[in-house]
Amino acid sequence: MTVKVAVIYYSATGAVHTLAQAVAEGAASAGAEVRLRRVAELAPDSAIDQNPRWRRHADASTSIAQASLEDPAWADAYAFGTPTRFGTPAAQLKQFIDQAGGLWQEGKLANKPVTSFTSAFNRHGGSEATILSLANVFYHWGALIVPPGFTDPVVYAAGGNPYGTSHVTSPNGDGPDAAALEAARYQGRRLAQITIRLLGGGLVTDPSEGEGNSRAALAATTSQSA
Repeated sequence: MTVKVAVIYYSATGAVHTLAQAVAEGAASAGAEVRLRRVAELAPDSAIDQNPRWRRHADASTSIAQASLEDPAWADAYAFGTPTRFGTPAAQLKQFIDQAGGLWQEGKLANKPVTSFTSAFNRHGGSEATILSLANVFYHWGALIVPPGFTDPVVYAAGGNPYGTSHVTSPNGDGPDAAALEAARYQGRRLAQITIRLLGGGLVTDPSEGEGNSRAALAATTSQSA
């Protein structure tokens, strides 16, 4: 069956945008109909112009449709992406979420699978806190949080974040590497596959497909830890 997935994100300099594209690709590869949507920019041009990479991305991303509240209402599942801002989502994404009160009151956000991803400048710059902060919203919605967990070796290869794909921006501004993009594709694919199972009445987890805790990869990783 075909499910509808909305990938809604904010990106300043392009890292989260690239991750969002990968998440959308992963969901599409599982047969989902996907909407890739960026939320509105709130920062003034005077602030954007102070950062050449921010300005370049702002100009280059105008072809991506802007998110509206019709997108989460339309979707069977959604993925939210944001850079981390002091361990919390960027104001741009938060404002979009804050506008969804009407959908929440109508119950149109409940019982839908959701996942999230992020990017930070430092490895310990708040990536996990940002994803966990978004989870607080999803609890209120009654959404069904779908983390990547440790369910596939690609999660380990990308740094081992079970909450959601995260990217550490390098000083020269390089975008997500191949490992992070593969983890993002997996996260999008997993979201779509679980949504298909939920809507189709099938098992949410199917041992025959090797999901669980990726025991072989886990054993290899933990045996090297101290």
